[in-house]
Amino acid sequence: MAGEQLMDIRELATYLRLERQTLYNWLHQKKISGIKVGGVWRFDRRSIDRWLRAQTVRAAAQRPNGSNAAQGNGGN
Repeated sequence: MAGEQLMDIRELATYLRLERQTLYNWLHQKKISGIKVGGVWRFDRRSIDRWLRAQTVRAAAQRPNGSNAAQGNGGN
């Protein structure tokens, strides 16, 4: 159920392999969102997983430094 998907700050820090303070900073900066229940932050695992996917940099979208492959040189 929904309660099984909620993590506290300690569980999220472990899940993301980050310090809890980093997560508190991100909350303050609105980089991540959570729910405060009884004064304790809770995080929905599915929302965190979606956020992680959105943060992923796709290798195909990046070109090596100085590459103009997508622009084409016209053979010159």
